[in-house]
Amino acid sequence: MTDQKETSDTVQATPRMVPLTIHAQYIKDLSFENPNAPQSLLPGQAVPTTTVNVTMDAKNIEQPQGGNPTYEVLLHIEASAMRSETPVFLIELDYAVVCSIAKEVPSQHHHPLLMVEVPKLAFPFARQILAETTSQAGYPPLLLNPVDFEGMYREQYLAQAKTANTAAA
Repeated sequence: MTDQKETSDTVQATPRMVPLTIHAQYIKDLSFENPNAPQSLLPGQAVPTTTVNVTMDAKNIEQPQGGNPTYEVLLHIEASAMRSETPVFLIELDYAVVCSIAKEVPSQHHHPLLMVEVPKLAFPFARQILAETTSQAGYPPLLLNPVDFEGMYREQYLAQAKTANTAAA
């Protein structure tokens, strides 16, 4: 039998700044319309055409004295399914996230964090709510494809820059 010495390396954890803290996520508003049920649920009908629109918004909310900047980020998703000119269903979801950004994060980074990173974190939850709601309404679950929030943000930023340059000229 050989002697084995146990060695324990002392690891000191250095505190890391967490740039973003999620405090709450919730359904702020959910609306589902099934205007032509039960006819729209009968078998043998054509597959409906689905249109989806996703937008984001963020607003500063009051934070505790000396606390980190706190925001409500809203992910708004509208989806409609149509057969020819007839609506099959319409669904709207406002999914909100309350979060704060560490004071050490420069203010120029707040907007991208709020409009790109927070929606990336919230989207899977909103997607699940939409899938479950449409399924409970008698339709196949509405499974949304991933959304390129960074690309959307860049497009919006470029459009705003163009508008500002045009207004300045």
